[in-house]
Amino acid sequence: MSRFSGALQLTDLDDFITPSQECIKPIPIEKSKSKTGAKITILEDGYYEETSAGKQKLQKVEITLQDCLACSGCITSAEGVLITQQSQEELLKVLRENVALKSQSASDGLRTIVVTISPQPVISLAHRYDLKPEEAAKHLSGYFRSLGADYVLNTKVADDLALLECRNEFVERFREATSGDAATTPSLPMLSSSCPGWVCYAEKTHGNFILPYIATTRSPQQIMGVLVKQWLAQKIGVPSERIYHVTVMPCYDKKLEASREDFYSEANNSRDVDCVITAIEIEQMLAADDKPLHIFPPSDIDSPWSAHSQETSMWAHEFSTSGGYADHVFKYAAKELFEEDVEQLVYRNLRNPDFREITLEREGQSVLKFAIANGFRNIQNLVQKLKRGKASYHFVEVMACPSGCINGGAQVRPPTGVPIHELNQQLEELYKQLPKSIPENEDTKQIYKKLFHGAHTDKAKSLLHTNYHAVEKMNTALNIKW
Repeated sequence: MSRFSGALQLTDLDDFITPSQECIKPIPIEKSKSKTGAKITILEDGYYEETSAGKQKLQKVEITLQDCLACSGCITSAEGVLITQQSQEELLKVLRENVALKSQSASDGLRTIVVTISPQPVISLAHRYDLKPEEAAKHLSGYFRSLGADYVLNTKVADDLALLECRNEFVERFREATSGDAATTPSLPMLSSSCPGWVCYAEKTHGNFILPYIATTRSPQQIMGVLVKQWLAQKIGVPSERIYHVTVMPCYDKKLEASREDFYSEANNSRDVDCVITAIEIEQMLAADDKPLHIFPPSDIDSPWSAHSQETSMWAHEFSTSGGYADHVFKYAAKELFEEDVEQLVYRNLRNPDFREITLEREGQSVLKFAIANGFRNIQNLVQKLKRGKASYHFVEVMACPSGCINGGAQVRPPTGVPIHELNQQLEELYKQLPKSIPENEDTKQIYKKLFHGAHTDKAKSLLHTNYHAVEKMNTALNIKW
């Protein structure tokens, strides 16, 4: 007869939320016939239980995405319900129902399906199916159109807007912090806000201490949601609630982000993003149909806000594979604050390649100091420095995943025997070969003018920025360390 252990506590995990340390996944185990506890031996190839019959190797415990998202240690039950709307099964169900309505020429219940793809999952799928990134983007567009998508967009314009807003926010904070006026809340270092795994960790683990440091600029996914549900909806004459907006992202945490109440519009009776699908889920969908990506006819990316009829299929922002926040903001701040043109960025690795810094010096003094902190080991070190008043940075690009978004938790996994760092290097090389986007372009200027009525208006502030909320911690897990 099997029974369940009380709790499995995940401790000392470098690159996962601590404490997710409140993970309470029940594990079925066979009850030992011995009256005393069985002795566990740890060998190089695993764990062994010593019994009268000899040593027996214990099976590895696997915690799936479903197990993780169903746990109340990291997300609430309400969030758990919302996550069920973010599955590939739900997406395919919506697409099938919409196709059926179209075939019947029925307008009641018909929705406009809009898919937005971000660059990191495209690169992951390009590597998986041995395609160039530009080819993969167009075949992916063709795939979604074959499923019934009406529009396929990319996040380029939203990435551009996020960088513009983030750099403006930083310069404003820097000037306030160096003006000599006493501030009631800390403003520097400013910590980037586009990674929902990091934001979730900050809200639920460090709460009101850390939140004032985090940039209020929305992530590109959520900026894209505003553009689709307001700009595009108005342009095509469809109510926001009749648009079903799908985003293709590199991590599962983007599902949580899309489910936040902050990104639900009461006025439009609609979420900015209705469904998030990931690279690994697309791979699974293709595998289920036994069709590789290149089978689907290539299709151009739509660009409803551009003067051009077609959008650039793939692009990069500087050389950071996580959106280029530290790179772009550093260059802009150097010019805006110190009239310095920085052409080449030279980072210095600290403890590891995922924690690196860059400085701008004047007369031997550091006047700008930026850092990139990827992975929870480095994030925890950063937070501890902040708590001790030892963080000397002005801005930190923070990403929950080691190597950043290119190694998102929902990217296609490497083949058996291929180390993850080797795959990441290959993906980074593909990214670096992409053409570079310049955020100040005609598209962003027109969006500021037509949708937000200017770059520094209350409407721009409202729709391009957000708020964070400290979450009261519930100590529901047993404090067990293995």
